Amino acid sequence: MMISPRSGCASALVFALVSGTAAATGTDAPDAPASTFTVTGFYYAMRDQPDFGVGVASFDRGSLHLEGRYNYEARDSGSAFVGWKFAGGDRVTFAVTPIVGALFGAARGVVPGVEASVAYGAFDAYIEAEYVHDLEQRSASYYYAWSELAWKPVHWLRIGLVGQRTHEIENGRDLQRGAFAQLAIDKATLGIYFFNPDNANRYVIVSLGAQF
Repeated sequence: MMISPRSGCASALVFALVSGTAAATGTDAPDAPASTFTVTGFYYAMRDQPDFGVGVASFDRGSLHLEGRYNYEARDSGSAFVGWKFAGGDRVTFAVTPIVGALFGAARGVVPGVEASVAYGAFDAYIEAEYVHDLEQRSASYYYAWSELAWKPVHWLRIGLVGQRTHEIENGRDLQRGAFAQLAIDKATLGIYFFNPDNANRYVIVSLGAQF
């Protein structure tokens, strides 16, 4: 996930990998697709700019993926997406969801992108990439990417490395990098992301989500 050059840093979609891997197991019944609703909030604790929050909600029914975001691509802006999930695999599972959406509010644009995950045993990787085509200022259009490489030593803990490419954070680094940890308790997930721990411009993202 992410925030644009007009809003802040980028945000992570905590449940994107979880829902993608679950779909890849093939548990959905062909005649009665499973439905899943996920809501996640993010708090950005910054050192050199005001803190801010981000909200993301998604609905999945079978292969259909719907998603809404606020303060994600731009401050005081919302976005709505529709996508279609392609999943499969046995020992190695994967899920790829092409998406396209509209940005509205303080900023207006068209946002095509993709969310993808792959998992093998206790290891998994997730990437989200999108291009924000700004309809009001073409020079403000940009490419964003968020990626995770993770390990689950136990079913309730997921730890790993995280990186993001964003125009929002100006600290001399094109790639923001760090580490993260997620704790899963029943249907809730708490995540903590530490970016640029070796840099004076380090910051923290705390996320809390629930899946129904």
